[in-house]
Amino acid sequence: MSAETASGPTQDQVEILEYNFNKVNKHPDPTTLCLIAAEAGLSEEETQKWFKQRLAQWRKSEGLPSECRSVTD
Repeated sequence: MSAETASGPTQDQVEILEYNFNKVNKHPDPTTLCLIAAEAGLSEEETQKWFKQRLAQWRKSEGLPSECRSVTD
């Protein structure tokens, strides 16, 4: 793990992740996740973990259960 990611992503990395989360896809497929990770300079594992945590945060803010896969669940 690099020094920047030891305490979490940098502000620039968070901006890239947030843009992709809000404008591109809240559920990126493995290929898209790999591209986002490369763009942000993070590992795929770090990027996947960030998306999982951010999705749970978003669901909570929307009043949805944090673990359901869709609005119809």
